[in-house]
Amino acid sequence: MSFDRTRLPAPSDYYTGTAALKFCERKGKWRTTECRFHGHDSMRIHAATGAFVCMAGWGARGGDVLAYHMAEHGQDFITAAKALDCWLEDDKPPTRRARRIAIETLDSLKTPEALLRISTVVAVTGLSESSIRRKVASGDFLAPVKDGTRCTRWVSAKVQNWLRAKGAQ
Repeated sequence: MSFDRTRLPAPSDYYTGTAALKFCERKGKWRTTECRFHGHDSMRIHAATGAFVCMAGWGARGGDVLAYHMAEHGQDFITAAKALDCWLEDDKPPTRRARRIAIETLDSLKTPEALLRISTVVAVTGLSESSIRRKVASGDFLAPVKDGTRCTRWVSAKVQNWLRAKGAQ
């Protein structure tokens, strides 16, 4: 199952045919038409790309005919792509990538010298991985211990002390 952008209808065909919009101008990159979201002639549509924006400030905007179709019909991406015949079905069942979450057991937290992986530190602190790395860079979190060229770990006792200090604040 996949999306094929090349199968999207041409913007001029879609807007004048499927969407049944009437443009005020016949030339130019951006053309004005009635905004289907509030009923005034304030919708501007790019003739080549299909991008659209409501100039009256209603917040309707998007990058192509698929985005317009989603907004006008209240559909999600896949439903709109299927309606525009640019969603390709195949016989394969949908695949999900296996998420690797390597969290040591809580017993490793009982050992002060234990070296914890980032996933364990994330689980114990409740911070995201990017937040931890940002805090390490700014000095607001413990610096990890290098355990090889591409491996970083945190000392269990130091993580627990950091949590206690945060809890005391």
